[in-house]
Amino acid sequence: MRLRLDLAYDGTDFRGWARQPGLRTVQGVLEAAIARILGGDPRLVVAGRTDAGVHASGQVAHVDLSDAQRHRLESGRNPHPEALAARLTGVLGQYPDLAVHLTAVAPDGFDARFSAVWRRYSYRVADRVSGYDPLDRLRTTSVNADLDVEQMDAAARSLVGLHDFAAYCKWREEATTIRTLLEFDWHRDADGILVANVKADAFCHSMVRALVGACVAVGQGRLDVADVVAIREAGERTSETKVLAARGLTLTEVGYPPDELLAVRAEQTRKRRSLDGD
Repeated sequence: MRLRLDLAYDGTDFRGWARQPGLRTVQGVLEAAIARILGGDPRLVVAGRTDAGVHASGQVAHVDLSDAQRHRLESGRNPHPEALAARLTGVLGQYPDLAVHLTAVAPDGFDARFSAVWRRYSYRVADRVSGYDPLDRLRTTSVNADLDVEQMDAAARSLVGLHDFAAYCKWREEATTIRTLLEFDWHRDADGILVANVKADAFCHSMVRALVGACVAVGQGRLDVADVVAIREAGERTSETKVLAARGLTLTEVGYPPDELLAVRAEQTRKRRSLDGD
């Protein structure tokens, strides 16, 4: 039995998603919670491996249950897979920084990582216009400047499309940096906070935080709109833009195709990743 899990977490006190010996990670904490309820040695597969300090409101993972784990699930007081979400959140304690919102039997062919067709992130920036709110400090990056949101939005939109984003990615050996940036825009919310919407088929390491850093440089007047495209076309990291702090970044949504196309999408993604090394 493969289960889909929809979850959210405050990444502040996690050292990222991926399990690491001796470190507190989202995967490690959640797998331990599943093991406490169902036993065994559960292993999660996730849609997007978030870095240390990055949050999620719409993360997706899957886990394959052994026969013994399935028996424990189905012989419990509430045998329905959907009830596991509440049991997991209960195990995590009062006011946990990780919550499982939904558990369900996954459709045939579903793979949380390889079936995904896009991921969406948001990034929050407070500037002198919005002011600093200490209650938002764990999910918002502060910049001591008056940022021009219209220029930032224009810069973001100029980067949309299929391109090599090597200049905005942390280099990894044999990994491709070619991505399709589907949406990238900025607006101010009701409180004046600058919010970036970033959607792509996939992201390379540090890509979102580098992209928003470039736009902030435009908002400060240190770069022109055309410069962010020129940097991308040059294909090399530059000190003119900064990779902004993890605290402002949240994975908000993961998109999947219709159920009948899940297996096809997963197979296509696996083949592409094996060819491009990512």
